Amino acid sequence: MTYLEAVNKVLLRLRENQVTTVQGTGNSNQYARLIGEFVNEAKAQVESAWNWSTLRSVVEITTSAGVYNYTLTGATNRSNVLAAYNDTSNFVMEYKDAAWFQEVFLLAQTQDGAPYNYTFNGVTTSDEQKVDVFPVPDGVYSLKFDLAIPNTSLSADSDVLYIPSRPVILLATAMAIEERGEDGGQQSLNAYVAAKNALADEIALDAARHPEETLWYSV
Repeated sequence: MTYLEAVNKVLLRLRENQVTTVQGTGNSNQYARLIGEFVNEAKAQVESAWNWSTLRSVVEITTSAGVYNYTLTGATNRSNVLAAYNDTSNFVMEYKDAAWFQEVFLLAQTQDGAPYNYTFNGVTTSDEQKVDVFPVPDGVYSLKFDLAIPNTSLSADSDVLYIPSRPVILLATAMAIEERGEDGGQQSLNAYVAAKNALADEIALDAARHPEETLWYSV
């Protein structure tokens, strides 16, 4: 579903005239732009609720000798790392917290070798996530990070909503009803309940594709 289609779905539910573009001029488009803001806010909330299959991708890092900090290109600060692999050495990398990295870098003798551990360390000016790896690479290694990466905000009419559209539309509709001055009213409460139920349904459907991620083990 495109950005324009999502906005028009919400406008239809509000009994408002649909538009041919979200970013045009005029009174109708002024309200459409407001609905577009609600669509983007709803999109961000739904994206954060689950690691959606449609948002998953692999980002590859190619290391250089002596360099331990790398950028996960395309992965924003809102991205989730699902797994990390040293593809060259054929093992799964292990996450360590920042305190552990401070200890090995500042208090212990630095090791060179095949990277086995990683941690998060800052972002770029374009909000791309950066990671440190350890041991410090002693050569070229291919490190692959399996990520769930939320998309950037929708702006052009043709921008595509990759996550399930139903909870996004229902949540944006609830926000629009609330904005009209029905804070705490039964109509807005019902709209939020409908959005919540739709989100739960879509998560259950997508979780069935990854049953291993919904299993709990006692330790």
